[in-house]
Amino acid sequence: MDLMNINFMQIRKQTTVLSVALILISIGSLFINKLNLGLDFTGGTLIEVRLEKEISSLEEIRVLLRESDLSDFQVNYFGSNRDVSIKIPGGENTLNGNDVISSLSSKASLEVRRQEFLGPQVGSELRDQGGLGLLAALAVMMVYIMFRFQYKFALGALLALIHDVIIVLGFFSIFALDFDLTVLAAILAVIGYSLNDTIVVSDRVRENFRKKRRAEPDSVINRSLNQMIGRTLITSLTTLLVLIALLVFGGETIKNFSIALIIGVISGTYSSIYIVCNSLLGLGIRSEDLIIQKAEALDDGMP
Repeated sequence: MDLMNINFMQIRKQTTVLSVALILISIGSLFINKLNLGLDFTGGTLIEVRLEKEISSLEEIRVLLRESDLSDFQVNYFGSNRDVSIKIPGGENTLNGNDVISSLSSKASLEVRRQEFLGPQVGSELRDQGGLGLLAALAVMMVYIMFRFQYKFALGALLALIHDVIIVLGFFSIFALDFDLTVLAAILAVIGYSLNDTIVVSDRVRENFRKKRRAEPDSVINRSLNQMIGRTLITSLTTLLVLIALLVFGGETIKNFSIALIIGVISGTYSSIYIVCNSLLGLGIRSEDLIIQKAEALDDGMP
């Protein structure tokens, strides 16, 4: 028995326009603003220090760094107001980390907790390997959906995954947030989360198409979404609560990781409902597509 009777497909045209608009805005920002790549991809120096006394504002550290002839750097807390991280992109490494530490030590008591240098060659390799890993994940998941369900479901799942990835990348581009390996890991996690939602929806749609062979496709899809929407929303909301807690209490180190997952979970929940189902209707999904597949599977299993 259905607990709800929401006509999700009634606004399929509006959601299609919304999705296209968000994707175009994201792609436009990626071309114009590009991504604000972190040290993992650009190379540079990372310094983490613990100050003897808490500071009221990071501007105090920024002033000291400017006095050291640094112009391009990022300063953030990574714990308490005594723990400060300093990131210097590769182009500024003519002044090495030891010089920066010496300059700061002469004006403030501090303890060096971490100092790392990543060359631009390594950063470039990480960027290329990360991109290939992302493409490989999309390809493998599309093949899985194709064999698990049917090629129309695979195309819908692929569009949903691409939609989610572009939305997350566009968000980071628009707001000029640091894009590093933790964010790339978050995007891979978003792909897995979105795929899980897509499989839940696709499985219910396939089941109902086989039960309601003479029903209209949009009616079957609406029925399927009403049957699983409660589970999907509860899963998404509980996941978001954890991610919001990470964002608020996790500190600067995992801040962008948490943001990427939050945007991805919201986008993934939306895309599993509207991108996947809109794609199925657009591709002309019919009960015959799935009944034939089932008959073939039964024939193969006969002695």
